[in-house]
Amino acid sequence: MKKSQGLIEYEIVGRILPTEKKPQGNIYKMTIFAPNYVVAKSKYWYFISKLKKAKKSSGQILRIKVIKPNNLDSVKNVGIWLRYDSRSGTHNMYREYRALSRAEAVTQCYRDMGARHRARTHSIQIIRVKFLLDKECKRPHVTQFHDRELKFPLLHHIGPLTNLPEMALKPPSTSMRPIGCAPQDN
Repeated sequence: MKKSQGLIEYEIVGRILPTEKKPQGNIYKMTIFAPNYVVAKSKYWYFISKLKKAKKSSGQILRIKVIKPNNLDSVKNVGIWLRYDSRSGTHNMYREYRALSRAEAVTQCYRDMGARHRARTHSIQIIRVKFLLDKECKRPHVTQFHDRELKFPLLHHIGPLTNLPEMALKPPSTSMRPIGCAPQDN
């Protein structure tokens, strides 16, 4: 995964081609997070070969659909269940993130796993991704933002730019001061 590139959510539907032993091939649907559709197809066949006795040469892709996120105007809580291979073994993990979409949360997860656990992209397998309600969240770095009275004050605010002179000897003072007090000269 490249530095500036986020992941896209794909829904891939494929099947194993019918044979004489199995005249009806089963259809399998999977949600894959990948940077492009070529990688998404490759991941699809990787997971299908692990789950079922199938490979790319004996199957076909029926549909690849990009899942567009809806309602991108509010931040949501996202829970991610994953499995990754480390130097010492395979580990299952549950992580929580705050993001606008599922794909953005999975992108955060890949970068966070690389930073905290030195896990490479190819060694991480996303098992499940789910939007969570506030009461379902467990991690304190997510629950700290659930307070409805939470505010982020502007500590260094210049004010309206109309009051500033065009040329000044010193840069404007942006430190906090009581309302109505003039800035003090140092």
